[in-house]
Amino acid sequence: MQAFRKLDTAAASLTLANIDTDQIIPARFMRAPRSTDHGQFLFHDMRRGPDGEPRDDFVLNTPEFAKAGVLVADTNFGCGSSREAAVYALHDAGIRCVIAPSFGDIFYSNATKNGLLPVALDRETVKTIWRTLETANSARIEIDLEAQTVHLPDGTTHGFEIDPFKKKCLLEGLVEIDLTLLHSDEIDDHERASAEARPWIGTIG
Repeated sequence: MQAFRKLDTAAASLTLANIDTDQIIPARFMRAPRSTDHGQFLFHDMRRGPDGEPRDDFVLNTPEFAKAGVLVADTNFGCGSSREAAVYALHDAGIRCVIAPSFGDIFYSNATKNGLLPVALDRETVKTIWRTLETANSARIEIDLEAQTVHLPDGTTHGFEIDPFKKKCLLEGLVEIDLTLLHSDEIDDHERASAEARPWIGTIG
């Protein structure tokens, strides 16, 4: 996966609680293979009206935030079903970080496995970020995963917590298969020793 280290980008506010995975990507788009650009499906039914045309009042449809790399959301973001495609949709649309007071557990796990950084901050801090983005001269935010900080356009900085293992995987762009391959020598040694101890099972190539 694409490694995550630092991000300096526009941040869009989505001040709605309990955004579920079906809102992030409606179920009818789930048949699309991973090679498809899932970004086109992101918030499809929220972004478009009954006629299929983009709604001018949806934040990600505005010129200022069309290419935002950070989404500042409300409580329980990514709740609902376990569909990993919700993360694909965000990532493919260029959003590399979601800041929210809390996340659906499975969404949080899927995000960290696909190069999307979920940053959990208390709701008062999130509300402060919304106000800052609304009143500051710039809507740009800097996310530093190594330092575990969110730097706002008014000069303030907020720290966040993240599991050290998930942090390492994001910083180095490692998925589970990559982590397994890091131990390929030990795996080969084990297989060789096993074949010698139990030759009736078979031999390694």
